[in-house]
Parts: sequence; structure tokens; C-alpha cells
Amino acid sequence: MNFDKELDARGLSCPMPILRAKLTLDKMASGEVLKIVASDPGSVQDIQAFSSETGNALLSSTTDSNKVYVFFLKKK
Repeated sequence: MNFDKELDARGLSCPMPILRAKLTLDKMASGEVLKIVASDPGSVQDIQAFSSETGNALLSSTTDSNKVYVFFLKKK
């Protein structure tokens, strides 16, 4: 998937991945896509809730075999 910016949130625990995502999205233009890579299992539920609350579309949410979580958010 194409994206405009990438946020590496591996090693960060709740609520830091969400806070960093918010700060990054605030600097992005409407319609741009942010790729977030995280290692905190709680980020799956947190990113889904963040997307619902803010209106930023969660385009994709995947987990690889190394327990790395990858999300694509499109800024509203």
C-alpha cells in the first residue's frame, strides 16, 4: 500500500503510539496516508478506537509472524 509518512512506534507502549500518531497526522494534509508500525499488542484496539473517534480512516491493520503490527491511516 502506498503511504506518505511512516511512524515507527516499535518499543512504545500505550498511549505513546496513539499520541505519536496524532502528532504526525496533525502535520499531514487531508487525504494523506500514515503507516504506523508498532510492537504493543494493545495498539490494535487503540488504533481502531482512535480511527473511530477522530474520523481518520483505518485502511488496513495487519500482524506479521514477529508480532509487529502495521496500520495504514488516511487523514480525514
